Amino acid sequence: GPAGSAGAAMNRNDYDTDVTVFSPQGRIFQVEYAMEAVNQGSACVGLAAGEYVVLAALKRLPSKLATHQRKLLPIDEHLGVCISGLTADARSLCKYLRGECLNHKYVFGSELPVGRLMSGLADKMQECTQSYVRRPYGVGMLVAGADKTGAHLFQTCPSGNVYEYKAHAIGARAQSARTYLEKHYDGFAALAAAGDKEALLLHALRALASCTEAEEELSVDNASLGVVQVGSGFEVVDGTSMAPLIARLADFNPDPPAAAAAAAGTAADAAAADAADEDDDMAMA
Repeated sequence: GPAGSAGAAMNRNDYDTDVTVFSPQGRIFQVEYAMEAVNQGSACVGLAAGEYVVLAALKRLPSKLATHQRKLLPIDEHLGVCISGLTADARSLCKYLRGECLNHKYVFGSELPVGRLMSGLADKMQECTQSYVRRPYGVGMLVAGADKTGAHLFQTCPSGNVYEYKAHAIGARAQSARTYLEKHYDGFAALAAAGDKEALLLHALRALASCTEAEEELSVDNASLGVVQVGSGFEVVDGTSMAPLIARLADFNPDPPAAAAAAAGTAADAAAADAADEDDDMAMA
């Protein structure tokens, strides 16, 4: 009926049917919509500290009778990715990444530096934003890799941009994970220096736990982890090997004792200040 067509018209836009057309405000809506596909995907979390990069991903269940979808894909011995968005697009890009790594190893006998691979991937994704015949890739990736220059965490975007991060999260409800990472990031370097890989994995899981749907909790089925360390390969922690980490998560205190004490101290000071303010209010009354 007319109401339906009015609704359809509301979401329509004269400049969004084609990736090669700018809007008068200088925006390319098809690229923005592809970026929205990433935000609709289930959450991925990444953090880089010292010689480690940790990835954590929330796996979706397409239906009750299906298995959970894979989110962590190994690319090379020193490199792996975590995907959010259209899985089929991600597989196509992973095939390209594996090909580049293999070619470099065959020609030069060494592992491809992560930054160079990322700029190649960015160029490939950018081509689709400037050509009429292809749509942009509807997937964002967090890429964890280690090479001679250290451990790196990158994020790719359908717009063709690539960013290097200390810690980041993408996908549905990822903002709460980003807030967690911002709050606790300062403590990660000390954990990495001490070689406490498990604590870094637990931090990643704790950040991921804030991205679940209301009733959902992290389990061995819906969570997976990936970790790469300088000098040792990319490793996926999945399925039953997740069980001890999930069990430890309940007792894991993300704040180191000193920081927790300081926070408690500040809270006590704040409470005292509030009490003093209340006394003032009473006096005024």
